[in-house]
Amino acid sequence: MSETTRRAVITGTGSALPPRRVSNAELAEQIDTSDEWIVERTGIRFRHIAGPDETTSTLAADAARAAIAAAGIDAGEIDLIVLATATPDQTFPASATKVQAALGIDDCVAFDVAAVCSGFLYALQVADSMIRAGSAERALVIGAETFSRILDWEDRGTCVLFGDGAGAIVLEAQDSATEGGAGILATRLHADGRHNQLLYVDGGPSTTGTVGKLRMKGKEVFRHAVVNLASVMQEGLGAAGLEAADIDWVVPHQANARILDATAKKLGLAPEKVVVTVDRHANTSAASVPLALDTAVRDGRIKRGDLLVLEAMGGGFTWGAAVVRY
Repeated sequence: MSETTRRAVITGTGSALPPRRVSNAELAEQIDTSDEWIVERTGIRFRHIAGPDETTSTLAADAARAAIAAAGIDAGEIDLIVLATATPDQTFPASATKVQAALGIDDCVAFDVAAVCSGFLYALQVADSMIRAGSAERALVIGAETFSRILDWEDRGTCVLFGDGAGAIVLEAQDSATEGGAGILATRLHADGRHNQLLYVDGGPSTTGTVGKLRMKGKEVFRHAVVNLASVMQEGLGAAGLEAADIDWVVPHQANARILDATAKKLGLAPEKVVVTVDRHANTSAASVPLALDTAVRDGRIKRGDLLVLEAMGGGFTWGAAVVRY
């Protein structure tokens, strides 16, 4: 009889996007840019923008409902909600508690994680650790953002890059085969606060008393991203006792098509193994990895038994990777 171990297994995925879909051409009517300029530099063609009645928590709740339905469970069976976001509904309480209430869950652990674009990876490791420790059985891990609310719409170098949306997964504790079994196999996280001024928001409750706007030095971020993402993916694979050749799919943070290409090339991976949604969704920060995952699960690319590597890097800098047998 093969050995088993307690693991956090993805049993459902879901996502939500605001109905309003904005093309590069529409943006070009408002700011000095063009479809060609944006596509050539980023690969982005569309992004979704939240309406007045849509918030980070409403998008998160919609994505959570879809993930719960896919997992075939009742919302009341969830005992942990970890929501990754840099754009919460309020300074406090945590938007995770608003999702909890929206789902009709009377009592469960619920809190937010702030690690910007890497937030979903951070939230995933937290939930995985709690499940392995036995303090949770079924967790909702969500990445949700309304980045349109913190963009400077006169800064053409940043406002064209981002969009709104949410993605969610259900993680369940299962006894999984030690060799070849499903679940989260390894996660690795990093942060380096020396690079704050390369990607940040110029406001906050404790400093300016305002929300602030996003600021970024794109070339420097690009350079760090390619190096850090390739490195942390190798680190995660090594921790799981696997190699790049074992990967079925890379599900990356959707920041820029050129970063995706460069990272794949650095690892010697075929571009066909990389899930790309940046053209449709733009950069949705903490939502981008679970959004891309749900897209590839629902269109049939990702199948049970596939080996996935999830990766992201964001402001902080923070970055991380997770190796998952789906």
